[in-house]
Amino acid sequence: MFNRANEILGSNWSLHDLRHTASFRMANDPDMSLVYVQHMLAHRQLTTTQKYLTPSRDEVIAAGIAHHARQEQRRNTSSVSPPAPAYNQEALDVLFGRRLG
Repeated sequence: MFNRANEILGSNWSLHDLRHTASFRMANDPDMSLVYVQHMLAHRQLTTTQKYLTPSRDEVIAAGIAHHARQEQRRNTSSVSPPAPAYNQEALDVLFGRRLG
């Protein structure tokens, strides 16, 4: 069936190509642990599986732009913390045993 599809499409895809496509999609699924992908692919080393994590140029640029937008938003929305309340002198006098008055 796969060979017939290749003939109709004029392509030369292999089952191994499909394995790479599935691996890339699983490795880039935020809800899928890379260790699970490693085991499904029967890779001995995690570094072999990590090659599927290579982001595209557009993804890197989009992530950089989003990072700078978040930084700008933090700068524009950060509020100054209120000062700490002053100590109550009477409470300090009681605490340290000083006589009032």
